Amino acid sequence: MGDRANVIVVRENGTHELYRTGWAVGIDLDLLEGPTPVLAMLPGLRQDDWWLDDTLAQGGILLDLGRRVLLFFAWEGPSTELRHRAAMFQLIRAAWPGWEVRWLYDGSAELREYVGLDPEYVRCRQSAPAVAPFLAPDDEELAGPDPGGVVITVSTGRCHVASDAFDHPVREGTALLNRLADAPRHRDCHLHVSSGIHLDPERRHLGWWSLYSSPQAYQIPELWPGWTVEFWQDDWEQHVRASDRFSPAAFDGDEEARAAVLAEAGERTAIRARNRHQATRPRTTPARSQPG
Repeated sequence: MGDRANVIVVRENGTHELYRTGWAVGIDLDLLEGPTPVLAMLPGLRQDDWWLDDTLAQGGILLDLGRRVLLFFAWEGPSTELRHRAAMFQLIRAAWPGWEVRWLYDGSAELREYVGLDPEYVRCRQSAPAVAPFLAPDDEELAGPDPGGVVITVSTGRCHVASDAFDHPVREGTALLNRLADAPRHRDCHLHVSSGIHLDPERRHLGWWSLYSSPQAYQIPELWPGWTVEFWQDDWEQHVRASDRFSPAAFDGDEEARAAVLAEAGERTAIRARNRHQATRPRTTPARSQPG
């Protein structure tokens, strides 16, 4: 499938240009360099109105040069990590002084809406959600400081964790309730997960949040008829207040988090420079051995 992102540049006269890149994973790190270097990456990547859809776009950026607005989203990168998201946004805003910086929860559809195009063009409504497996407490996928995952708590005191390598489980609608009946249980969750759901079946109330973009994020209530659905966006602390089963372990301080993000950005810059050097290095033909 590749590692692809839509990039849109809105010029001062209101016209927009579409580009497509192959560097979606970590695209948020590239934003730390500011607008001029980002624009310099784009020549040669222009597209003729072929937008990546909900399932193919792993990231996206929009730069409105006239209004000085930066919109972006990603599936992976420090901006989707609980420990580093706040530091990431602080650093991006510092690199884009005077710009409005905003995260998109509905991905490519919101990019198209911003430039006045039909969001349905990038919808994949005929495809069923990719169902996320539930993970046991000792699953190796949950190891490490930033394991990700989706924490799902229920008002009755139950706690489950699902993989975040698939669609957000909230997109399953009420079918999720049946799957939870046989899901492995966790006593509680202190992991640095990247999204979550809190369910109150008795009141038919649902709250959910996500640090990464999720297709049709604002249309989730349609999948839960008869339920009250609250979208907490990236406010995971609302989940903590709603359930005593979820409370992520303490984070590093702001300075440590910023240092970690900058170190990752430096590694990415070095890799890109090395790749450019290898791509432009002239090839030499080995000399033929002379007959003795």
